[in-house]
Amino acid sequence: MNLSAQQKIRLGTCAWSFEEWRGNFYPADLPPARWLEFYARYFPAVEIDSTFYNTPPESTIQRWAESTPASFRFACKLPREITHGRALRDCEPELLSFLRALEPLGPKLHVILVQLPPSFAPKTGRPALRKFLEQLPRDYRFAIEFRHPGWHRPQNISLLEKHRVCWVWADTSPLNERNLAPFEFLPHTADFLYVRLLGDYSTKYDPEGQHVHRYGKLLWKREAALESWALKIERHLAETRSVWSFVNNHFEGYSPETCQRLANRLGFELALPSAEETASADPGQLDLFAGKAGSS
Repeated sequence: MNLSAQQKIRLGTCAWSFEEWRGNFYPADLPPARWLEFYARYFPAVEIDSTFYNTPPESTIQRWAESTPASFRFACKLPREITHGRALRDCEPELLSFLRALEPLGPKLHVILVQLPPSFAPKTGRPALRKFLEQLPRDYRFAIEFRHPGWHRPQNISLLEKHRVCWVWADTSPLNERNLAPFEFLPHTADFLYVRLLGDYSTKYDPEGQHVHRYGKLLWKREAALESWALKIERHLAETRSVWSFVNNHFEGYSPETCQRLANRLGFELALPSAEETASADPGQLDLFAGKAGSS
């Protein structure tokens, strides 16, 4: 892959605050308050999950901005109050309030992710979706993830194309299908791609809601899926402005290494911390601007 193509691709993880990464990705004694700062030395972007549950205070958002280099980028989930509670209906004040709260991120805020629940079906949801798309401010990029298969229709693709909203490509395939290529329904509706390798949530919790695995190492390899996603991304590189791909821990058990494995399949290097660095009791002062994050 040539450099210009590689610069279009930003790989990162879904969130960064995982205790299981201590001693595997983060230096053993690095305080959690500095984890994002350290993460941004190795990755150019991150998808923030916490905004789905509530809007963080301004001081937290300001700290995210100040902890990362100028080239770093954030994708933030829209609050569930809007996507799940209101089902996109009568939510313009909440949407604008959320966007105002994120203003301290400035140009580092790249995409707002609209993750819809499986219960959001076309029969009742299409009018709400149409109205929601019409009210979106044009100075932000939005990506929508549908969890109900009924949305897989040409008229819905056209609706997102009209409003230049990205149709999220998400892999939530079950663990027993890990050697199969992911399902092929991949509309290209905007000038960027947004790929989410999420995996199977049943690998995260048991029926009683207790954690099943600890995510500090690669647990199961999804070779066919990674190869398939790499080919899909490469196929669209020439016609797209940028590719944003975020990986969850329970896709392969340890999302930093999955990102590295996907990068290798795409033909470029993505370094992770060395064993010496993760074992360090005192990583010293981090130089934000000497990291490996690429340009936008």
